[in-house]
Amino acid sequence: MEEINDSPLIFEISSEGRAGVLPPLPDVPQVSAKDVIPARFLRKGIEGFPQVDEPGCVRHYTRLSRKNFGVDSGFYPLGSCTMKYNPKVNEDVSRLSGFSMLHPYEPEELCQGALSLMYELGDYLSEISAMDSITLQPAAGAQGELCGLLMIGAYFKDRKRPRKKILIPDTAHGTNAASSNLAGFGVTRVESGHDGIISPDALRQLTDEDTAALMITNPNTLGLFEGNIREIADIVHSKGAFLYCDGANLNALMGLSRLGDMGVDLVQFNLHKTFSTPHGGGGPGAGPLGVKKELSPYLPIPRITKEGGKYALDFERKKSIGRLKAFYGQFSIMVRAYAYIRRMGKDGLRKASEVAILNANYIKEMLKKDYHLPFDGPCMHECVFSDKYQSKSRIITLDIAKRLIDYGFHPPTIYFPLVVHGAIMIEPTETESLATLNGFVDAMKSIAREAENSPELLRNAPLTTKTSRVDEARAARDLILRWKSGKP
Repeated sequence: MEEINDSPLIFEISSEGRAGVLPPLPDVPQVSAKDVIPARFLRKGIEGFPQVDEPGCVRHYTRLSRKNFGVDSGFYPLGSCTMKYNPKVNEDVSRLSGFSMLHPYEPEELCQGALSLMYELGDYLSEISAMDSITLQPAAGAQGELCGLLMIGAYFKDRKRPRKKILIPDTAHGTNAASSNLAGFGVTRVESGHDGIISPDALRQLTDEDTAALMITNPNTLGLFEGNIREIADIVHSKGAFLYCDGANLNALMGLSRLGDMGVDLVQFNLHKTFSTPHGGGGPGAGPLGVKKELSPYLPIPRITKEGGKYALDFERKKSIGRLKAFYGQFSIMVRAYAYIRRMGKDGLRKASEVAILNANYIKEMLKKDYHLPFDGPCMHECVFSDKYQSKSRIITLDIAKRLIDYGFHPPTIYFPLVVHGAIMIEPTETESLATLNGFVDAMKSIAREAENSPELLRNAPLTTKTSRVDEARAARDLILRWKSGKP
């Protein structure tokens, strides 16, 4: 029987004359395309286009799908990414014809249900975060960041005293610096203290009248809560700047505490992480942005309004930064988030955060004797280890990650955050059972023993896959699609 990993390319199973569908004969006179379409718009042909019958096509793509690893296949402990299992009922809801077949040019009076859903979702996100206004338009977390920074720029420009500096901690997500540069700001790094969180004293020295905002992630990428958040907010606000919080780690806070109550002025919501959208591989995503009232006039257009029970799209916002995206945002992602929040309710969201924190602390406590723990204290939704113990046997983080594949687990995030050398970042989320966590812990403990007793085993891992250790840097630049008889 053909191995899954030996499946040929679709071009190799092609055969002249094969087809998957035999359409019925037309019952109207046939007209040549050349007679009705200008020649410049006609394709002459597609050389090498595969011709495959229906069973062959279905089997080909099914074989390919079985090569993938996803959260439906097993535990996916990517730190800082919240790759949790998402209920399939929310997928079904998003595919209801009233939602999935709705055209973005539909007149407002014929899509009141969709506008109502978006309006209510904005209200829910406002309640969860203690923000005053919401835009659902940004198509991803990074675009939500960019939206917020463009609004901050517009705010200071409106007051005829533009500012050029954004403060970003060394534990922030990499997109924060990129978004700042795209919005025309310069970036100043804020180094974390010995405890892995921002030092108010260090921040005070960097904050001045040219500071537009401090961008933080709370909990930060070490999985630690910024306990000085109120003092941090006061320092930033004392200089007339804004406090932006990256909402990528909201899965540790929802229902427990609200960022707006901590002094945060802006926060983006990664609906594809916290609120029930399977993601990875570039999408799908959505990054709504919540802001305090001071920044509300600058939100993108259109805004959804409600008056007398009727919903409308308001394009008349003089101070708005304009559009960020065609139409009104990633609507199907909004439907999933809406369904998730309605199904979970206030108590359910709180429970999800509590279990996510409990699971992360469980893994931290179970593994800290086997792996170095740079910051040994209570964590939030994720914990960060390093390869310090294993490096004595010349085993590095990459070896550990590759060996996990042999145990049937997707590797966690590695080498991030950069403030931890050889970082191993694990986020179990709230959706994994104790049995799954124990299986992962057992695998990690076994790998720690192998690093000490059989290091060569790890250096050659993975051993159970069709392709073992590859040169990943070369693979990204010199892709080989087929290898036969030792020749590419």
